[in-house]
Amino acid sequence: MRILLVEDHAELSRWISKALQDARLTVECAMDGADADALLHTQEYALIILDLTLPRMDGLEVLKRLRARGSKTPVLVLTARGGLNERVQGLNLGADDYLPKPFELAELEARVKALLRRSQGNEAVTLTCGALSFDTVSRMFTYGGAPLALTPREHAVLEVLLTRAGRAVSKEKLFDEVFALDDDASTDAIEIYVHRLRKKLERGEPGRVAITTLRGLGYLLEEKPQ
Repeated sequence: MRILLVEDHAELSRWISKALQDARLTVECAMDGADADALLHTQEYALIILDLTLPRMDGLEVLKRLRARGSKTPVLVLTARGGLNERVQGLNLGADDYLPKPFELAELEARVKALLRRSQGNEAVTLTCGALSFDTVSRMFTYGGAPLALTPREHAVLEVLLTRAGRAVSKEKLFDEVFALDDDASTDAIEIYVHRLRKKLERGEPGRVAITTLRGLGYLLEEKPQ
């Protein structure tokens, strides 16, 4: 899942990004409100973490413009401006959650995961397809009851496919979800990760899961019949 972090404090931005990447999330960063607003005009994200005190455009203005465009992307406001009036204003403008600075990283991660679960319309903790399971709280995959060892990119690709199990997902959609804008990669990289995942999913009887290529449509994660 791809998250946009809007934070002008470089060290804090790196710290948050590293923690979320360790939690198997793809993070893109914007250092000011104008850049964030421009990205939100053209890119789709699963979640936005938004500071309020930003150069060039205030975070509340970024939020206001986002909601005016009809976007329902969940927004977690993360700011030192934690007064009651500003919290109320942010929530009234469409923020989904509000975490004042300073904060504990564990609480930020918990709030991010809760917002992502709710935004998917699925409060269930575990997603499954055949013998494949994904715990949305721990963000760990198991296959046939055993932990499934995955690289961060493999994890991201498989998560997208599992959340859309039984439906085709285009290569372009997978690329957008898995790679940040500043990554030096092409859509052909998706084929490499799909190939690696297929190798890891070859075991798992009963309930074996496979990734099927649908020509012209993309990839489909499905349980193979016995």
